[in-house]
Amino acid sequence: MGDTKKILRARAFQVRDCLTPSEIAPKSLLIQRRALRFTPYLHSRAVALYSQSGNEVATEDIREHALKTGKKLFYPKLGKGMELRLVRLEEPDSMKPGRFGILEPPGDRTMTKDDEEGLVVFVPGLAFDLCGNRIGRGKGWYDRLLTALGSQVRCIALAFECQMVDKIPADRWDRKAHHIITERRVIDCGDLPSDAGWVC
Repeated sequence: MGDTKKILRARAFQVRDCLTPSEIAPKSLLIQRRALRFTPYLHSRAVALYSQSGNEVATEDIREHALKTGKKLFYPKLGKGMELRLVRLEEPDSMKPGRFGILEPPGDRTMTKDDEEGLVVFVPGLAFDLCGNRIGRGKGWYDRLLTALGSQVRCIALAFECQMVDKIPADRWDRKAHHIITERRVIDCGDLPSDAGWVC
């Protein structure tokens, strides 16, 4: 299974890296517009976003909307022990590059249990299947983070349609997305059957 994931990750990197800035910008805009009309987001009280890295789907429009509408907004921030924490962002222009050059919020106002109520977490990835399984950056940060947040949190993946694949092998500790939003559609991953060896 590990070798299969490595092959899929390498292939997904190639596919995503072939996207040009002129392709990424309009597709990111369409994806974010879909996200801003998506009922789970509209009903959320708190939102966790990621900072775009490389050819990932951009999230700036969601950030601006969340702040404008009074939602609590959080971003991942790496701690000293390489654990990923969600830290609140209050000023959009205060983000600074973290350890791996990815923008992080300043300060230490981490998410509390009260903040988790009505929380929607937007996640990036390299590849996704219709069951919501994902191949991420390879560190397992989001799987551990989502596990710590619990089952009530709604996980929404943002992806380009070219990142969708037939099947992704998943370990029992992998956390899947409840929904995937692409430039073409919103995929509900909750009611799909599971094949043997594949976690849905």
